[in-house]
Amino acid sequence: QVQLVESGGGLVQAGGSLRLSCAASGRTFSSYIRGWFRQAPRKEREFVAAINWNEGRTYYADSVKGRFTISRDNAKKTMYLQMNSLTPEDTAVYYCAGRVGGLSYHEVEYDYWGQGTQVTVSS
Repeated sequence: QVQLVESGGGLVQAGGSLRLSCAASGRTFSSYIRGWFRQAPRKEREFVAAINWNEGRTYYADSVKGRFTISRDNAKKTMYLQMNSLTPEDTAVYYCAGRVGGLSYHEVEYDYWGQGTQVTVSS
């Protein structure tokens, strides 16, 4: 099993930055994707970004491309999401997720989830 724990959410003004962290414990896999999803009030959960844990290849939703950066620290088993130029539309609960296998943009295909961390961007 894999346990994921997010941290780093909070309240920030529009134009500001936040960095989220996702720490993992448990077993590791030879082919593994870890990603970020978010869910705004009254909206479905959506894909934000993902990283191939072994190769380091990254993937982004169009809405965050150029503003958000996903990265990892293998030694710490920790993933990060650096969020810059935040807007009120980025307000959501952000979830860390992991799946064994290749990239997927669909939440149903992720096997492991964190509890979520709230990000609120004020205008």
